[in-house]
Formats: sequence, structure tokens, C-alpha cells
Amino acid sequence: MTTKFTPDHEYIRVEGSTGIVGITPYAQEQLGDIVFVELPAVGKALKKGDEAAVVESVKAASEIYAPVTGTIVEVNSLLTNEPGLVNSDPEAAGWMFKIAISDASELDTLLDADGYAELTL
Repeated sequence: MTTKFTPDHEYIRVEGSTGIVGITPYAQEQLGDIVFVELPAVGKALKKGDEAAVVESVKAASEIYAPVTGTIVEVNSLLTNEPGLVNSDPEAAGWMFKIAISDASELDTLLDADGYAELTL
């Protein structure tokens, strides 16, 4: 299982040909308390960099972008009633959507953990 990061503070945890996407702990700390999450529709096709979801916090609304090209295969419906899961457990229970990865080579353009850590210093 590989995890990659975008400069926009999304992560993608790769399991086979599927990626589990959410925002990083750093991102949720910057946003503050998440009060609403708008998730993409299952079956929606996205290109890398397309707006996929929106999170609203007490501070601001922020777009979540697709880290790779693919099709949404599942969304975390728990976030509809419990958006705070993004704050309490962003990398596990607070994931946002799963995407069927169309072009795995796009993962090579993303940051590894060390590269992302340098970005957030």
C-alpha cells in the first residue's frame, strides 16, 4: 500500500488499482472544525486536478481536487452526518472517496511522505 500527496494537501492511499482520497492532517488543522462535506457522485469521471469534493469549516470552504484521473467508485457516506471525522481521523475514518485509477503513471508526479513533510515545514 502506497500513499502519495498533492501540493494541495490531499492524500491518495493506493490499494491495487483504487485510490482512497482525503485531506491530510495538516490540511484539516489549517481548516479548523469541518462542518460540511460535499462528496462527488459515484460514477463521476474526473481528470487529475478536477474539483472532486468540497469541505466547509468554521473558517472557510475548500475544494478537494482529484489527485489522479479516474472514476469515483465509492464515497464515505458517514461524512454526511459526521463531517467531524475529517478532523478526528483524516487518514482513516475521515477518507472522502475512492477512485478507480485510470493512469497509474500519474502517481509518479505526486509527493512521497518526505516530499510532503518538506512542503509543510
